[in-house]
Amino acid sequence: QVQLVESGGGLVQAGGSLSLSCAASGRTFSRYIMGWFRQAPGKEREFVAQITWIGGSTYYATSVKGRFTISRDSAKNTLYLQMNSLKPEDTALYYCAGRDIWTTDWQDWGQGTQVTVSS
Repeated sequence: QVQLVESGGGLVQAGGSLSLSCAASGRTFSRYIMGWFRQAPGKEREFVAQITWIGGSTYYATSVKGRFTISRDSAKNTLYLQMNSLKPEDTALYYCAGRDIWTTDWQDWGQGTQVTVSS
């Protein structure tokens, strides 16, 4: 069973930076895509970014492109999200997620880590 454990959330001022990590275990990740989602209070969960475990191809939501960087360390089975130039509207519960490359359903989820950006 896949386990995804996020860490690194916190409180930061607008314009600041924060880095999230997601430790993954429970399977081999060679045919896997990992990503970050977020959910703000009263809003639906939204896609943030994704990366293919092999090859490292990335894709970002328009709202974070140029400010956030997704990466992974295959040796450590860890996913990262570097967030720069943070805005109050980035405040949300951030989730790490994973899926097999042949499906569009995100089948594995972490418990989430809170990011709060103050103005």
